Formats: sequence, C-alpha cells, structure tokens
Amino acid sequence: MFKKLRGMFSNDLSIDLGTANTLIYVKDQGIVLNEPSVVAIRQERAA
Repeated sequence: MFKKLRGMFSNDLSIDLGTANTLIYVKDQGIVLNEPSVVAIRQERAA
C-alpha cells in the first residue's frame, strides 16, 4: 500500500507555498519560479 502511495510523488520537484512567495524547485535546475503569493477573493453584492 505504501509503495503505491509513494509512487505518486516525485523527488524531482518541490513546491513551497509560502506566505509571501511561492517557490518551485526542480532537481538539477534549482529554483525555476519565485513569485509573490496572491489570493484573490471576489464578493458579489446583491443589487
């Protein structure tokens, strides 16, 4: 069971969803994305 679950993950990619920045690290390439983390909320108002 654990082997099947473990096979779903990769050792080549890492994603850090930080509070200020989102980082994506790829093995043998280093950090390939370093961008500000953004959350947008749309609120509809009844007319």
